[in-house]
Amino acid sequence: MEKKPLYRKINTRTWGVRLNDYSGEYRHQRHTKAETHNESSRGSMHGTRRHGFDYTPLFRFLLSRVGRQWDEVFSEAVARLDRPEPVFWMVALHEKDRQEQVRLGESSYFSGLYVDDQGCLQIVNPELTAEYMTPYCPCCTHTFNGIPFGQPKE
Repeated sequence: MEKKPLYRKINTRTWGVRLNDYSGEYRHQRHTKAETHNESSRGSMHGTRRHGFDYTPLFRFLLSRVGRQWDEVFSEAVARLDRPEPVFWMVALHEKDRQEQVRLGESSYFSGLYVDDQGCLQIVNPELTAEYMTPYCPCCTHTFNGIPFGQPKE
């Protein structure tokens, strides 16, 4: 039986979907004197960013596998992904890359993960919970590991 992929395709053509594009940069560079004298600076107007994928199922999968062998977790995750890079948005292989929390999306935060000396997946700061988090703006719903935080208690 084939397992479900660890990502979702989202509709990016719908009104109101923000893609965090930086599409205006090339527009402001065109037809400048520096560009006309240097052909190597001309590039494609189409970026290499991939839009329309939500990796929240991957992040929940990784959190559910804390304490297990990294090699097994990684091989299962990669088999269910379109590419391996999103795994390393959350998991640090080197000590210098560890972060207590990782911002993935506009207002979604997840616990940072790392691989310990025994090859097991671990949480960088297991004591960090949504209670200790504060949002950077009052208008959005912020989540930490899927739990909303910063909302007024009613």
